[in-house]
Amino acid sequence: MAKLYSETSRRERVNKNLAPKDETIKFLLDYSKALSVIDYNKMKFEALLN
Repeated sequence: MAKLYSETSRRERVNKNLAPKDETIKFLLDYSKALSVIDYNKMKFEALLN
């Protein structure tokens, strides 16, 4: 168990060019919080709750 915590964090191992910006992460999290999927019979409706 101690071995898992001694490794470097994921951010340090990821190539800096491939790491997403903080704004991108915030945008995706905010979008996923506002998205609502409603199942009705055999259909799915997506609603963006703003």
